[in-house]
Amino acid sequence: MNKGRVVERFYAYVDANADRFVAQLERLCSQPSVAAQNLGVSETARMVLDMLRGIGADARLIEVADAPPVVYGEIGGGDKTLIVYDHYDVQPPEPLDQWHSDPFSPEIREGFLYCRGVADNKGDLVSRLQAIEAYQEAMGGLPLRIKFVFEGEEEVGSPHLAQFVAENKGLLQGADGLLWEGGRKDMAGRPQIYLGLKGIQYVELRATGASRDVHSSWAPLVPNPAWRLVWALSTLKDEHDHITVDGLMEHVAPPPDDDLELLRRIPFEELKIKEDLEIPQFLGGATGMDAVQSLLYAPTCTICGIVAGYISEGSKTVLPSEARVKLDFRLVPDLEPDLVLDLLRKHLDRRGFDDIEIVPMSGEHPAKSSPEASIVRAAVEAARVVYGQDPVVYPLMAGSGPMYPLSQALGIPVVSGVGVGHAQSRIHAPNENIRLSDYFESVKFTGQLIHLLAILD
Repeated sequence: MNKGRVVERFYAYVDANADRFVAQLERLCSQPSVAAQNLGVSETARMVLDMLRGIGADARLIEVADAPPVVYGEIGGGDKTLIVYDHYDVQPPEPLDQWHSDPFSPEIREGFLYCRGVADNKGDLVSRLQAIEAYQEAMGGLPLRIKFVFEGEEEVGSPHLAQFVAENKGLLQGADGLLWEGGRKDMAGRPQIYLGLKGIQYVELRATGASRDVHSSWAPLVPNPAWRLVWALSTLKDEHDHITVDGLMEHVAPPPDDDLELLRRIPFEELKIKEDLEIPQFLGGATGMDAVQSLLYAPTCTICGIVAGYISEGSKTVLPSEARVKLDFRLVPDLEPDLVLDLLRKHLDRRGFDDIEIVPMSGEHPAKSSPEASIVRAAVEAARVVYGQDPVVYPLMAGSGPMYPLSQALGIPVVSGVGVGHAQSRIHAPNENIRLSDYFESVKFTGQLIHLLAILD
């Protein structure tokens, strides 16, 4: 057996079964599994369970109170253990009128497969199972033990994943690496690898006034909660877009030297990104290395949506009785969800906004691995073998996810390996898609990663 790469019969097996593999993916994508709407989630869990058993895994559903089941499985043997995490739930497909085909009827057009969830995250889930099938059939068995954790509420913030880990720690601890849900290629077609991600604290702020909406002529006498909320929001950021929550920035650590070196190597396509978004410049005129560092290592405070009073067509002179805003704070290392909640509450109280209610929603810790971890080195080398070029290695994702409970909390190094997506996969948007050529490269990448992790020191 070649010590550096899987033998050609593995690749030949993948190529020979391409049509069947696509049909498997289409079947899973055809099943709606919208966690936010409680649509088809349990049915999808059973489908995923059957797929795991179909590749020979010892698999079962593990129930967690008030949550969709976690599909758990084990397969293989050896001195090393790899955990594979993916999720089987998807985002709501709305707005439906912007889709060019039914979001739950997979359609192939010009080499692209369109369907809700195909890029995030069913494509990665299925491609990894197919890689394991192909490896076993072509190589005569797996060189390590693989444990699968597939959850069904990632798209609503994974509120019960930490509970699952706490209740099943004996199944998970001691693993040598965690392969997180997949990634994508960038605008230039370069494979991307991530060593961690930002955390998040999502909150809703609520201000109330009169017991009911009243005529706006009462504005000289009746408090307006919309204004109250606007005034409170204005204290969280200044006109230069700097976060001004008392004490928050004091907890932001600069990137370590190893991460700065990775940042310098990132080919940041800032002109293409600005053209794609149709914006003249990034905030503060950031460019080059400063823009990359800000994207990955700056915390955020983002207004995601505001609701108050009358916002439909035409006019209505009303003074609203309630105003609500949703905010998310993206958290870099050393910022934690509970800390941000505490700082926000104290900040508002000091300024006389103690009447504004803070409703915590999803909260996730940041997580990160060392570039020297064996799972990271295996992923980088696997990308070189399969894609014929060095991957772009990001120390962090700018986004967030439930990585911490399965990785850093258990002392398991993690990598988000090259996935099935590309820069225009339209994740969370209408017309979500993948390139089929990327899909099969991702299958081969996973097989190569398994092979290398088993032999690396």
